[in-house]
Amino acid sequence: MAMKKKAQKVVTSTVSLKAVDNAITVLVDAAASTKNAITIIAKEKKKLVAETKRLAKKQAVLMKKKKAAKAKLKMDASAANTKAVKAIEKEMLAIKKMVAKIVPSKSGMLEELKALKDVSRRAAAYAKAVNSANKALSSPKKKRRKRRTVKK
Repeated sequence: MAMKKKAQKVVTSTVSLKAVDNAITVLVDAAASTKNAITIIAKEKKKLVAETKRLAKKQAVLMKKKKAAKAKLKMDASAANTKAVKAIEKEMLAIKKMVAKIVPSKSGMLEELKALKDVSRRAAAYAKAVNSANKALSSPKKKRRKRRTVKK
């Protein structure tokens, strides 16, 4: 036996209009939320970059101190000089651990920021296109005058 086909549901104009309006608002909201996310992540990235720079400077200063302390230790192998070298090495190790924590989060944040910027660019372009289409559709139709024929 052949099964009876279901009748296709006809969409009304109000339902269709509501769907289009909802899609437009979702697009505009997506563009706004990605813009917000970009500003937040950019601030976080700036903080991490500043922290990385600060740690790099500290590491450079400690390298110089270590070099001087080792030279002093070669001249005079006292317990105080040995202790100073060990303290500097311990501090350098702590900085290396801090950098090891920051670097993965910073690189992940850079990837996320790049992806968000792409999404934001797309959403903004679509929103702009929808706005221009709405403007064109809502403007009244221009009436054209008939051309007068020139009498000879």
